[in-house]
Amino acid sequence: MAEQQPELAWIKLMTTGTITREALHDRNIQMRGFLRSDGLFEVEGRVTDRKSYAFRALLGDHDIPAGAPLHDMGVSLVFDADLKVHAIETFTDAAPYSICGAGGEALHALTGLRMTSGWSAKVRERLAAHRSCVHLVQLLGPMATVAFQTLSVQRKQAVVDRDANGRPLKIDSCYAYGAEQSLVREKWPEHYEGPSA
Repeated sequence: MAEQQPELAWIKLMTTGTITREALHDRNIQMRGFLRSDGLFEVEGRVTDRKSYAFRALLGDHDIPAGAPLHDMGVSLVFDADLKVHAIETFTDAAPYSICGAGGEALHALTGLRMTSGWSAKVRERLAAHRSCVHLVQLLGPMATVAFQTLSVQRKQAVVDRDANGRPLKIDSCYAYGAEQSLVREKWPEHYEGPSA
C-alpha cells in the first residue's frame, strides 16, 4: 500500500513469534472541527478505503489498482452552538460504482436536526440504507461527537447543565465521569458514589 500506518502496540503483542501478517485492507477515517468566520461551526468527516491488491467490485464499472482508493468520500456539517445542523455537503472522490456520488443527496434530510441525544436514531429514521450512502451515514455518529468536542471551549465557560435534582448531566456520561470515579469526587463530591476516601 502507498502509505504505511504505525502499528498499534497491542497488535504487536498478537503477532509475536512466527506469526506474520499481510495487509489486505486499510480504512482511514479523519474528522475535524472548525469555527467559521460567520460565527457558525463546521465538522467534516472523511473515509478512505484502500486494498493492497487490484480488483473490480462485484458488478463494478471500473478496475481499482492496488493501493488506490476504493472509497474516498466525506461529509461536512455546518452547525450552531446548540448543535443544530444548518447545512450539509457531501463529496465522493472515489467509489466502486459511478452512481455512488448520488448517495450523499439524502443526507440533506438531516438539516434542522440537533446533534444531541437521539441523533443516531434520528439519522437511521430519516436515512434508509438503500436511499443513502452507508459509508457517509456511518460517519455521522462520530461526527456528532467531534461537533460536541469542537464546542468544548465554549462549554468550559458555560454553567454546568443539571437535571431536576441538581445532579450534573455530565455524571455517568462516560467512564471518566462515572459517579464512582475520582474526577466526580473532586469536582462534585456531593454526587460521588464510590468508595470513601
